[in-house]
Amino acid sequence: MLSRNIKSFVANAPHRAAGVVRRFSISRTNSTGSTKSIEAAPAAAARRSSAPAGQAGLPPQNHPVWELGVLNHVAIAVPDMAKSAAFYKNVLRAKEVSEQVALPEHGVYTVFVHLGNTKIELLHPYGDKSPIAKFLERNKDGGIHHVCIEVDDIEAALLDVTTKGIRSLDKKPKIGAHGKPVVFLHPKDCGGVLVELEQK
Repeated sequence: MLSRNIKSFVANAPHRAAGVVRRFSISRTNSTGSTKSIEAAPAAAARRSSAPAGQAGLPPQNHPVWELGVLNHVAIAVPDMAKSAAFYKNVLRAKEVSEQVALPEHGVYTVFVHLGNTKIELLHPYGDKSPIAKFLERNKDGGIHHVCIEVDDIEAALLDVTTKGIRSLDKKPKIGAHGKPVVFLHPKDCGGVLVELEQK
């Protein structure tokens, strides 16, 4: 004969919907006359505990409006472009070192060192108002100027990061050294690193 003795179960539907787990005990009388109590939680609570993430009021985890891609290049400001290009070509034996290209709108000369999985961009000042000239005033021997990472939607990326409090040096994307839209993010908001985002 099976009898149930409800100890702490309150039939309150709103409380159960809010995830309050009530426990109850079952008194089982066997053939010898002894009684054994077994406590159990409602099956619904077990089902809730095993529900996939996102089904219990949690926000979705993988629904970005844009995606970060690969490292496109690391840019290095150099005081002597010919010397630096020769270093990568003749000393480090890079298989491909581009010709020097002037980008007046950015105030720089560029040379790209192709490494297979990414690139190094050598930067040298072009004109009196070049940002690279100011960088070299503080760093006479040159050094890493910025990193460039590809994104699949630069307009969405710019809108997203600025709404999260990251300052952009550009109000809207402009054409970069590869002929693709780029934006630069303020180094003080990016761990001390000037970050360039480039349309893939």
